[in-house]
Amino acid sequence: MIAPSRMKAIGTIDARFQSYNVEMVEVTGGRFWKPYAQGGMRADRYSDSPPIDLTNSRLRKLAAALSPAFIRVSGSWANATYVADTESAPAAAPAGFNTVLSRARWRGVIDFARTADAEIVTSFAVSPGSRDASGAWMPDQAQRLVDATHSFGGRIAAAEFMNEPTLAANNGAPPGYDASAYGRDFRIFHAWIRRSSPETLILGPGSVGDSAAPGASGLRARDLLAASGPGLDRFSYHHYNTLSPRCGVHDDPMRALSDEWLARTDATLAIYRALRDAFEPGKPIWLTETADAACGGSPGDATFLDTFRYLDQLGRLAKAGVQIVMHNTLAASDYGLLDERSFRPRPNYWAALLWRRLMGTIVLETEAASMPGLHTYAHCHPGTKGAVSLLLINTSRSAPHVVTLAGAAERYTLQADRLQSATVRLNGEPLELTANDDLPRLAARAAPAGRLRLPPASITFLVMPDAAACR
Repeated sequence: MIAPSRMKAIGTIDARFQSYNVEMVEVTGGRFWKPYAQGGMRADRYSDSPPIDLTNSRLRKLAAALSPAFIRVSGSWANATYVADTESAPAAAPAGFNTVLSRARWRGVIDFARTADAEIVTSFAVSPGSRDASGAWMPDQAQRLVDATHSFGGRIAAAEFMNEPTLAANNGAPPGYDASAYGRDFRIFHAWIRRSSPETLILGPGSVGDSAAPGASGLRARDLLAASGPGLDRFSYHHYNTLSPRCGVHDDPMRALSDEWLARTDATLAIYRALRDAFEPGKPIWLTETADAACGGSPGDATFLDTFRYLDQLGRLAKAGVQIVMHNTLAASDYGLLDERSFRPRPNYWAALLWRRLMGTIVLETEAASMPGLHTYAHCHPGTKGAVSLLLINTSRSAPHVVTLAGAAERYTLQADRLQSATVRLNGEPLELTANDDLPRLAARAAPAGRLRLPPASITFLVMPDAAACR
């Protein structure tokens, strides 16, 4: 029985809980993961892309519809990006860097963030060009980015020292970079940012993985945390369920709706929660980069197939107390919420929009606990006092689930003709932008009290009144 009157509040999340990444290489232009639709993957898994057009009206409108949010401008390429003090970028990056961020491109980020009500999160270069003769990190480049931000009327809300330090050796840091060097550099970074940008939250470690075999997968997050000492405002980490075929992993799409697949986000959180408790007890946890598959996403990530993971992950992490989840990316490669060329919404964007409109910041425990094949989450509605929004995910490809409603509800059901479809239907109607690029009306259907059938492979939001915890 789904009875809102009996639901209890168990926690809260940040108003910007659902957020997104725009990779630094998108801002500067450069070689990023080639979408599968472009073909030629065997010859080259990257493609050259011009800088993203952050002035595009469709992009701005769709990003603003997800507000408030954080926009994280970082990624592996940020570790070796030179910050120029000129409006346009020089023809080549200086020695010790791989690419260049011009003032004009960074101004575009700040203008976009302002329009989209998105607070900026970033990280800084750690490549050989950012270091002194002894190899220690210098804040000169980071200071230039902070100064430029302030001169454009913006602010950096939060920052990680570098992107994914557990993979430092492969992500722009000098050869032989180890936990001791990271600890030295982090302390320099910490003192500098507290002095130069005291309003900026310090995030970290921003790691992916924590293998017990450093030689196999890089540095261990626990060793980085031990070397750097305390000093974080928020504890951040990254999570992907898998690697894409670009990086040599070929997962069976049939696994995408399995309980084992969806529970992977819990396993990673457990690792990092334990590290948080050991090194930064009590600090809020942020997931600053996530998607189904790293290396640009898997072929199914641009389809309805990945929408089950997208929403289930948000539900799980909100219930677990994670404060921020930043999807990678807003509009690049196959894991983008939007197509990178047309900026048209993919199924995950429509899911994100429904989450934004229906799932508020107060998290509830439901008596109808999740079970194999049916995952249930509940939040207070963000705009209607006393109303609760439920998210019910039927991951069975063939069997419906039946739930019993204590009262009437408004129903929003997402389905697709096939799971690997780029088109998603809301209550039977295809979701698409209007001719003027406006968002369509997301109309609910009435669901009376009593038994409600949840179709196979469907996602349903319900809005119900009489939730005492939401008054």
